[in-house]
Amino acid sequence: MAEYSIELSYNNHEVFFQIPVLPEEIEIEGAGQGETHDVAGLGEINVIKAPKLKEISFSGVFPADMSNAIQSGGFDGPADFIQRIEDWMNKKRPIRFIYVSDSLQINIPASIEDFNYKEVGGAVGDWEYEISLKEFVFYAAKKVTFAKKATASGTKKTATKTKPKRADERAKAKTVTVKSGDTLFIIAKKNLGDGSRYKEIQKLNGITDAQSKKLKIGTVIKLPG
Repeated sequence: MAEYSIELSYNNHEVFFQIPVLPEEIEIEGAGQGETHDVAGLGEINVIKAPKLKEISFSGVFPADMSNAIQSGGFDGPADFIQRIEDWMNKKRPIRFIYVSDSLQINIPASIEDFNYKEVGGAVGDWEYEISLKEFVFYAAKKVTFAKKATASGTKKTATKTKPKRADERAKAKTVTVKSGDTLFIIAKKNLGDGSRYKEIQKLNGITDAQSKKLKIGTVIKLPG
């Protein structure tokens, strides 16, 4: 039996979910960007350059009834999926798109270019959506250092380029310090805008249920992306 899945994740898989109902089709566009020139004595030539960034688009539905849908990441309804995608867009950081099938696998960082949704008439609670992604390439300036090299005429400086470090998809961690009267719900409401996300904070910091009932003042707590 063929298995297919589409997963979106953020911040090195800190938060993720699989698309609950697989779309009927997924469109992936890729193209080269060669340049054509006329050269005397040769005529027309084509200069091959790196291909353009892939563009991915698909549409589907976030169902109100998740009983027959793919469930992952603790998401249990359309509002969860919509809120999370919009949150990722607002953070202006790339997500990771993973598509798996029997014949093809795609695993690339991507930016969310467009995301539109609407409630479906006749199917109370279901929300249709359209999403477009664009492949993202991490980039960093190369550091140039100068080394002295002895020559017959004296000392000569030569430039060497340092390879950039491997790209880190993680967003910089945000933290808060527990104050008097704070609970995980209050911290989630104040800093994430949604008190129900307190479980994410609890899991991220390894806080037990017993510890969550009485947070120690002065404790530094990490916030999810």
